[in-house]
Amino acid sequence: MTDEKDSQPTDNPDEPVTTRRGIRSFVLRQGRMTEGQKKAYDRSWPKYGLTREDGIIDPRQVFGRQAVLNLEIGFGMGQSLATMAEAAPEQDFIGVEVHTAGVGALLKAIEEKGLENVRIYNIDANDVIDLCLPDSSLDRVMLFFPDPWHKKRHHKRRLVQPEFVQRIRHKLRVGGIFHLATDWENYSEHMMDVMSEAEGFANTMPEGGFSPRPKERPQTKFEHRGLQRGHGVWDLLFRRTN
Repeated sequence: MTDEKDSQPTDNPDEPVTTRRGIRSFVLRQGRMTEGQKKAYDRSWPKYGLTREDGIIDPRQVFGRQAVLNLEIGFGMGQSLATMAEAAPEQDFIGVEVHTAGVGALLKAIEEKGLENVRIYNIDANDVIDLCLPDSSLDRVMLFFPDPWHKKRHHKRRLVQPEFVQRIRHKLRVGGIFHLATDWENYSEHMMDVMSEAEGFANTMPEGGFSPRPKERPQTKFEHRGLQRGHGVWDLLFRRTN
């Protein structure tokens, strides 16, 4: 998420860095956990953490109930995810973030708010999608402010690509929502092009355009500051149709 990454990258984005599925869409950063975040991580990761080695999970077993299940990819420092989980205790939330400082921050917020409806992966989202989640298990997938890779030569690194969208589709139940948001207009246009052409998805907006920010998506401090300066934010909500 562009509003919550304040540490410096360790990789040269022009180098061909790859993951198991190909080109990596994120840059690992040097941010370290604060002492408070580290203590929260040590205390709470055993309860709230999920790993690749767990394999395909049964959400009912993980959360101890049958409930609406949300996935947020790249939750940054976790403020939005914690706010959403606190506002909807009847729903369950799985967050994915590769940066350990963000995981520590979210675990600290979970402790402070007394949340029981959040679980966390600290691995590449591609591995979570491919190796950890059952098909048709999610009611909503959220991708808020992913790295825009604004230089044209880096556009191939953007996470929102046709193949990625189809993998998300298979994890959503029919009728489930894929909610994307970005503060880069060029990326919003790219997202709209990809989603409008995606098999099995339909725009929830009757005129086929961008959506007003749903009340369920908290407005971050970064976003509020940007809007005051005249910067745009674009939300897209697409429903799985088949």
